[in-house]
Parts: sequence; structure tokens; C-alpha cells
Amino acid sequence: MTDDRQLYNSVAPLRNVAALVALIDRVQNRALGLPGMACFYGPSGFGKSTSAVYAENRFQAFQVQVKSAWSKKKFCEAILSEMSLRPARTIGDMIDQISERLAVTGVPLLIDEADHLVSRKMIELVRDIYEGSQAPVILIGEELLPQKLQEWERVHGRMLAWVGADPASMDDLEKLLPIYSGGIGIAADLRQACLKHSNKSIRRLSVNIADIASEAHKLGREHMRLQDYDIRRFFTGAAPAPRREVA
Repeated sequence: MTDDRQLYNSVAPLRNVAALVALIDRVQNRALGLPGMACFYGPSGFGKSTSAVYAENRFQAFQVQVKSAWSKKKFCEAILSEMSLRPARTIGDMIDQISERLAVTGVPLLIDEADHLVSRKMIELVRDIYEGSQAPVILIGEELLPQKLQEWERVHGRMLAWVGADPASMDDLEKLLPIYSGGIGIAADLRQACLKHSNKSIRRLSVNIADIASEAHKLGREHMRLQDYDIRRFFTGAAPAPRREVA
């Protein structure tokens, strides 16, 4: 079983996974004449990329995660690689290749870290791909991505929906326990503290559950309560305090 498949199985119940799946389903089954682009956005750590991996498997979609240093050519080549197609020589021809494959298959194109496309003024390429295929195109990015896209009216105007990723909930914590707790029982008071100190970030929540389990193993415990765990260990996302200079 591949790592992606394991991830696909393990993250299915999370709230933001369900939100992204519902968004893609809405765009894919939109009425004739409605726009076919959408945006899934939220702060770092809210599980957007993990949700995208699940959705990629669920819909047999094509997915790329944009890198900050990518050029227009590299962006197109990455999508074509995902499609197992040999890139044409020019960017224009590559756009046509991508559009044709999407039009034929009808599957969604998921573009993670789409903020980089805006900052590098490459977002019009996405509009070209959408116009050439009419296939669902989902942009995934940070909290301010919708505001950034307002500067690009021809892209912004083709959005069917905007869905914000939600902060982690206690229900998400419950779903993460079988994955990261290693079978260690975690009492209700420690779960509440874990959620609070994780600042409702899925990523930090996962790290903290794993650390609680690690500490339990060191202490030889099978069950942890708040009084058993040093809350200073919680990973909150805050930078460590400067260390005093050692004499």
C-alpha cells in the first residue's frame, strides 16, 4: 500500500476533508452554464493539503502543489507529468495539452499552494486551462487567496464557490487519536488542553497528540491525564524564547 493510499484511508473523517470533497462535488455537478472554478482557502496547518491528497484519490483527480520558484513552463510541465504526458515545446502548446486531457477525462484539476501563481503573475494560465477544458479547477491556498484573486477579475469572475477551511474541533481530535496516539488513552481534560494549545491547527494537534503518546511511553503509562503532562511541552506554533547566553 502506498503512503498516499494510507493517507487517503486515515484522513477521511476529518471535517475539512469533507468540506473539500463537497466543494469538488458541487463544481463537478454544476448546472450547465455555471462557472467551474472554486477556491478552498485557510491558514497554514488547517489540513488543506492533506484534504487535497484525499480528494485526489476520491475523484481520481490531477493534483499539483505549486513551488515558489516555479516558472510558467515548470508549472505546465508539472501538470503534464501528473497526467503522464510528454510536454510540448511551447507553453501555449502545453496549455492545449492540459486542456485537452481535462476535457476528455472530465476529472478535476487541484492546484495546491495557488498563492504562488498569483504572486508570480501566472494565475491567467489557470484561466486558460479552465476555458480550454471546462473541467473543474480547484485553487487551494492561504487565508488571503480570495482577496489576492480580486485583482484578477477574469479569474475571480469564474469562481462558483469559495470555501474556507475550518479550525480543528474536538471531533477532529477524536478522529486523529487512532492515528497518532499509539493506543495511549488520553483523558478529557488533557484532550481539551491539547486542542486549546494547538490553536486549533490540525498539524499542531497531530504533533501534540504524538508527543503525549511519546511521553506516556517514557513514563510507562497507558493512560494520560492533564496532571501527567507538562503543558509547556505543547507545540503552539509560537517561536521559542531566546536562550540566555552561556557564560
